Amino acid sequence: MVVCGDDGLAHRLAAELRHVYGEHVTLVVPPSEATAGPPVVGRARAASTALRDRVTAAVGRTNGAGTTTPTGPQPARGERVLEANQVTEALLAEAGVERAAALALVYEDDETNIRAALTARRLNPRLRLVLRLYNRRLGQHIEELLDQAAALATGDGSGSGAGAGFDASTTVLSDADTAAPALAATAITGTSKVVQTDGLLLRAVERPPPQPGQVAVPGLATLALLSATSSDPAGADGSEGMGEQGPRLLPDAAAVAAATGRGTVVLEQVSYAGPSLSGGRGRGVVPAFSSLFSRRLRWSLAGMVGCVVALAVALWLVTGIHPLGAFYLTLLDLFAIDDPAIGAPLGRQILQLLSGLVGLLLLPVLLAAVLEGLGTFRTASALRKPPRGLSGHVVLLGLGKIGTRVLTRLRELNIPVVCVEADPEARGLATARRLRVPVILGDVTQEGVLEAAKVHRASALLAVTSADTTNLEAVLYARSVRPDLRVVLRLYDDDFATAVYRTLRAAHPGALTRSRSVSHLAAPAFAGAMMGRQILGAIPVERRVLLFAAMRVAGHPHLEGKTLAEAFQAGSWRVLALDTAGREATEDVRGAGLVWDLPDTYVLRGSDRVVLAATRRGLAELLGRRPRSGPRGA
Repeated sequence: MVVCGDDGLAHRLAAELRHVYGEHVTLVVPPSEATAGPPVVGRARAASTALRDRVTAAVGRTNGAGTTTPTGPQPARGERVLEANQVTEALLAEAGVERAAALALVYEDDETNIRAALTARRLNPRLRLVLRLYNRRLGQHIEELLDQAAALATGDGSGSGAGAGFDASTTVLSDADTAAPALAATAITGTSKVVQTDGLLLRAVERPPPQPGQVAVPGLATLALLSATSSDPAGADGSEGMGEQGPRLLPDAAAVAAATGRGTVVLEQVSYAGPSLSGGRGRGVVPAFSSLFSRRLRWSLAGMVGCVVALAVALWLVTGIHPLGAFYLTLLDLFAIDDPAIGAPLGRQILQLLSGLVGLLLLPVLLAAVLEGLGTFRTASALRKPPRGLSGHVVLLGLGKIGTRVLTRLRELNIPVVCVEADPEARGLATARRLRVPVILGDVTQEGVLEAAKVHRASALLAVTSADTTNLEAVLYARSVRPDLRVVLRLYDDDFATAVYRTLRAAHPGALTRSRSVSHLAAPAFAGAMMGRQILGAIPVERRVLLFAAMRVAGHPHLEGKTLAEAFQAGSWRVLALDTAGREATEDVRGAGLVWDLPDTYVLRGSDRVVLAATRRGLAELLGRRPRSGPRGA
């Protein structure tokens, strides 16, 4: 296996392949001491190490005193490290791409990944490729192009190389798309953990332990037991190495019944939900009519229309003329068109004077409406400010790749959001304009920026900038403003994230605190794709990750020919649903679609396609791999 990248995801992916799948990995990274631009992981680890030491000292704990975290890539057992500033054909040949089974290109820059993929496909048409691309539409085209190139080179019309015994497929993934749902769900009170891809929706929810006398609602299946220290403010948030005290993934019924006082993660829904909601094509370019005018101006216009109608009705009653004629004369009076009521009855003359007065009042209202409407169209592409009286919203810090995806996810859930971004050229500003989301431009560490985002009235704060120090500083300041604020931090280093969690939880035991690593959430999906499996998504269970995958039963002895009860391996994998599309109805399965309420006696056939939940090591065992023993948990 070959992994090429320039940030934390490359290192995390290489470790995942080594420890979970037992693969020998060649890791290609930029030089550690390159003056042009050191790798992001080096800078992040250096800052995280210093901060972790301080934060850990705050709660009287140590994390390996006397040791330091290396700032550059360190070769590990089963890993070979190559350093290069650019990915060239010679470098890929030296990395062994011509003989490798799979190549992952996870550079931050999409163009770098595409160039390297084209070169690698030419060197080895039978190579399985996994690309990290932020641009979804471009990713679809590149995936088709590379698969076609593999088909032509191998003489296999299917494009997968299966006819020659190889899997030369191309998979395009985005770490932002993988991590955004988990980050968004964590920040919203009562929102469950959601995995949604290709129309498939899996929804799980984290439930507290039942009170005495209460019965826990089991849901469709219990996916995990939370750690025994989840109610302890100084707990470790399910960090690795906690043993029986840590979270237990995919427990059996006996373990669930014996686990008193523990929270659970249960599956609530498995269904086809259709494609994800888009932001609305064209929305923000032509604003809705109600958004053209302010509420006060709309009420003013409605009042003026009511006055005109009232004057027309009064004229009809006073003069006895036809209602349409009365309305016409009222408009003439209103717009001061020369038709004086000389010699007319007194009532008619009074109504003409009142109509003229209303016309004078109508003129500034019409002018304000025109100016406000033009201003709305003119500022449709400008950034909005938070409206007055806004409360219960989510403050999102950072509109980079991750922040943009999180913003889109929150708006799909109809959650009000206020964004804070320091870079006026950030890629997520265009999305914020399109979704008409208020944005504060400024450094979040400067005084007054979070106040402008109305953090004191927010329901949650998501700090997802690329700098750990910025995220931590913003969260600490926000907690000083509102101690019970729900906060979610994006942090690179797992040890640092655990130390931050412990400190913040000990200082604010009544508020929810979560720390998440994007690479920690995304790496299992990339590793699964390199092994040739479709990973639908991942959800965080404290400091661990539970994967959802779709696969054919054929060729898997742990599944084929076994009942659902026999196929369930506690702590490793569990079949959640059966995709019955294109198959005949049986006594156990009727109809077509996604079936989740199958009896435990149902026997899995080789032609079945199943959706299952698995731990990282469980998925490796399903694939016939023997994970190496290491410090990492499931």
